[in-house]
Amino acid sequence: MIRKCLFPAAGYGTRFLPATKAMPKEMLPVMAKPLIQYGVEEAVEAGMDTMAIITGRGKRAIEDHFDISYELEHQIKGTSKEYLLQEIRDLIGRCTFTYTRQIEMRGLGDAILKGRVLIGEEPFAVVLADDLCTNPEGAGILEQMRKIYEKYRCSIVAVQEVPQEQVHKYGVVAGKAIDERLTMVETMVEKPSAEEAPSNLAIIGRYILTPDIFELIEKTEPGKGGEIQITDALMAQAQMGMVIAYRFEGRRFDCGSIDGFVEATNYFYHQNRE
Repeated sequence: MIRKCLFPAAGYGTRFLPATKAMPKEMLPVMAKPLIQYGVEEAVEAGMDTMAIITGRGKRAIEDHFDISYELEHQIKGTSKEYLLQEIRDLIGRCTFTYTRQIEMRGLGDAILKGRVLIGEEPFAVVLADDLCTNPEGAGILEQMRKIYEKYRCSIVAVQEVPQEQVHKYGVVAGKAIDERLTMVETMVEKPSAEEAPSNLAIIGRYILTPDIFELIEKTEPGKGGEIQITDALMAQAQMGMVIAYRFEGRRFDCGSIDGFVEATNYFYHQNRE
């Protein structure tokens, strides 16, 4: 059983300035719910009950969101608005939320490594909250990945095909097909040019990682901009054992970009009206 889900949430969200100057990008609302809450709900659906969140300066709103607001509760108790807090109350009741800080922005690999003190030596999931994923026709993305982990017991990355001109924005994988949705990773490159990309299979913000990833991150040299890339550690893991790329069922919205955020808002608005 995978019990813990790690949320790297220390980034500045510069693509949404000035809105994110004082508000964490993970708290940007799609409809009336912040991005990070969608991720926590996806983790809970997959059977996880401990949320390990990597924060930074100016991120207190995340901690406050997953806590009781006694003044607000008192103010709306018995009114027609009380039901609006039911979802977040349920999450607070079902989950344990733990936090630590990433002091310097040194890449996703470093953020995941900072979570070791919260995760311990057990397999865990990772959710990047600005990748908003949904699968209204079936199980959520993490639940799909959990089932694959139970069979293969190795690290798993969620991937999707992207246009060739966009591969430079992602970690890109290639390898040997296991079936139409699973690929045994043989090559993994962080943000390659279109000419250098081994495929157009791009990693999105959903991972299941085995705990040996922490030691591999510690051995990973910083790359461009002094950042430690999780793709480099995963490539080392693939060479030593096995890493699987999974073409998931459902939709993913890049809510780290304004276009993706607007697309997600429109999608969920129409879903809620139907």
